[in-house]
Amino acid sequence: MADLAKSYSFQKYSVSIIEMAYGLALLLFFLGSGLSLFLEQLLRSLHLADYLLLPAFLLISGFLYYLFNLPLNYYAGFSLEHKFNLTKQKAFDWWKDQLKVGFLSYLFSLILISVFYGVVAHFSQWWLVCAFFWIAASLILVKVTPSLIIPLFFKYKKLEDEVLRQKIYDLAKKMQVKLLNVFEIDFSKKTLKANAAFTGFGKSKRVILADTLKDKYNYAEIETILAHEFAHYRLKHLVKLIILNALITLGLFYLIFRTNIYILGSFKLNSLNQLASLPLVFLYFSIFGILTRPLEASISRRFEHQADSLALEVTKDKAAFISLMEKLAAQNLADRNPHPLIKFFFFDHPPIDERISRAKV
Repeated sequence: MADLAKSYSFQKYSVSIIEMAYGLALLLFFLGSGLSLFLEQLLRSLHLADYLLLPAFLLISGFLYYLFNLPLNYYAGFSLEHKFNLTKQKAFDWWKDQLKVGFLSYLFSLILISVFYGVVAHFSQWWLVCAFFWIAASLILVKVTPSLIIPLFFKYKKLEDEVLRQKIYDLAKKMQVKLLNVFEIDFSKKTLKANAAFTGFGKSKRVILADTLKDKYNYAEIETILAHEFAHYRLKHLVKLIILNALITLGLFYLIFRTNIYILGSFKLNSLNQLASLPLVFLYFSIFGILTRPLEASISRRFEHQADSLALEVTKDKAAFISLMEKLAAQNLADRNPHPLIKFFFFDHPPIDERISRAKV
C-alpha cells in the first residue's frame, strides 16, 4: 500500500507541476503570439455592442485555454483517479461536471472581470477598490457554497443515523459550536476518498459527511474528525485565513498597479483596461499564486496541527485519532512521509505520519 501511495503521489504532483508550468506557458503564448490582440480586433470588427465585447472575449479566450489544457485536465481529474481505483465515476458524468464547472467559472469570472475593467477605467487608486470587491466576492462565495454550489454536484440528505446525529450535536455543544444541521452527501459517485467538513457561516453553517466516510468509520473516528473540524471554528482559523487571503489579494492588486505599465509594452498592449490585456491579468494571478502558495500551505499546516491538538484534548481518544489517520491514509492513498520540497509546496495538511507521531506524544 505504501508503494502504491508513493506512486500515486508522485504522478499526481508531477502532473500538478506540469499543469502550473503549462498554464503559464499558455498565457504567455496568448500574449506573445498576438492571439489576444487578434481576438480583440476580430470582435471589434464585428461591430458588437460594447456590453457584449467582454463576455464574448472571455468566452472565446476561456474556451481556447480550456481546449489547450484539456489533455492534462482529463488525465489529472479522470484517468489518474481511475488508474489507482480512487473513483468509479463514468466519463459522461465527468463531462457533465466539467460543463457545470465551466459555466460557474465563466459566470463568476465575468462578474469579477467586468468590475475590474469598470474600476480601472474610473478610479485612480483602482487597485484598492478592486481588492475590496474581490474580498467581498470571496466571502459571498464561502457563504453560498454549501447551499447553492455543492448541491449542483452532490445530493444532500439529512443524516439518518440518529445515534450518530445526536453524538455530533453533543460534540458541537461540548465545543461551543452552534450547529444548524448535519448532512450526508453521495461522495462515492465521484470519488472513493473519504472526507468530512464543517462549512459555511451564519445560516449556511452545517456538517457534511461523505458517504465514503460515514459508512466505513466507527462513531469514535467520526467524532474525532468532526472535533478537528469544530476546532478550526473554535480557534477562528477561517477568520484568520480570510484575513490572510485579504492581505494577499491587496498585495496582488498593488503589484499589478505598480508594475503593469512596465510590462504592457512587451506585448504591444496600450493599457490594462484593454480587452487583450486580460491574459496578462491572469498571468499575474497565476505567478503570484505560485509564489504565495508555500506561505499559505505553511500557515494551513500550522492550523491543522492546532486543530488536531484541540480535537485530542476534547475527545481524549488517541486510539480513535490514530485509527482515523491510518484509515484515511489507506483509503485516500496519502503520501505518509513526502519529500520535504513536496510538503513545502503542496501540503496544506501535515503528512499522516507526522500527525500520528504528534498524537502519540
